[in-house]
Amino acid sequence: QVQLVESGGGLVQPGESLRLSCTASGFTFGNYVLSWFRQVPGKEREKVATVSDDGRSTSYLDSVNGRFAISRNNFKNTVYLQMNMLKVDDTAQYYCNNRIGSWAWGQGTQVTVSA
Repeated sequence: QVQLVESGGGLVQPGESLRLSCTASGFTFGNYVLSWFRQVPGKEREKVATVSDDGRSTSYLDSVNGRFAISRNNFKNTVYLQMNMLKVDDTAQYYCNNRIGSWAWGQGTQVTVSA
């Protein structure tokens, strides 16, 4: 059974940084492309960043490209999202999942960017 546990969120001011972590179990971690998603109440969940199974290839939502960086450690079964130059519009609950979001969602981690 796939389990995804996100952490690292918090309350920050615009321009500050956060690093999110997602530790996974229940599948062969290094075999899967993984993504970070985010959701604001009342809106569709959107994919923010994706990393290939070997960590060599990444892709990003246009609005975060150049500010966020996704990475992974296949020995620790963990995927990360480094978020720099945070904006108020980045405020959301953040989740990790496979690239199509087909696994059961974890509890997510809340990121709040506010002055």
